[in-house]
Amino acid sequence: MTTSIWAWLTAADSWRGPDGIPTRLQEHLSITALVLLIASAIAIPLGLWIGHSGRGRWLVALANSARAVPTLGLLFALSLWIGPHIASDLAFTIPSIVVLVLLAIPPILSGTYAGVDAVDPAARDAARGLGLTRWGVMRQVELPCALPLLLSGFRSATLQVASTATIAAAIGLGGLGRYLIDGIAAGDYAATAGGAVLVAVLAVALDVLLALLTRVLVSPGLHTGTGRARRRRTTGPDDAAATAVAASHT
Repeated sequence: MTTSIWAWLTAADSWRGPDGIPTRLQEHLSITALVLLIASAIAIPLGLWIGHSGRGRWLVALANSARAVPTLGLLFALSLWIGPHIASDLAFTIPSIVVLVLLAIPPILSGTYAGVDAVDPAARDAARGLGLTRWGVMRQVELPCALPLLLSGFRSATLQVASTATIAAAIGLGGLGRYLIDGIAAGDYAATAGGAVLVAVLAVALDVLLALLTRVLVSPGLHTGTGRARRRRTTGPDDAAATAVAASHT
């Protein structure tokens, strides 16, 4: 079986045409990027507001409870509900995007909220004492300090979307999932297994890329809880605020 999978992965026909690996990979990445963009536009501002104001925590609990809903079942339910009202290929695309967005929102929302909620209150108070407005406190203190958990939630959402987008091919969505669905339908198990390998490699590659991106974007002192604890022991409130503000420019 391993030999047949390798033969399929290295065959010239697998790398050209509308069903070629580059085309399917581009479709998969485009779907993943679109879903993450929509989910981030909803979850990050909402998480910042909940963490900053302390209101609406029930939304985080509600989003997390929504993870219990079976993704495949929700996908087919939305397709049957929305599909008949749309006369184009969007009848398959829109339900898939909606379900994947709903899947991506909880980890991003939870990570953003948890990051802001964990900010040292002394840093907030000192920042206000230095003359920062509420927006300035959020942008220059809370957001930089929340970035590690925010990116962790985004990283989790990315892996979930990239993996789950595979099953969306069952209702006509493109991407690498087509190899699994079409391979099973045609009895081409080499293509099915090869598609699964490609999805796994893509997930690992995205995880490594986001881990590297986190190291670049997050201030070095915020990478570990030890660094945060050390700063809290050795700095006063004004120094904590100044450190947080400096982190936003790192």
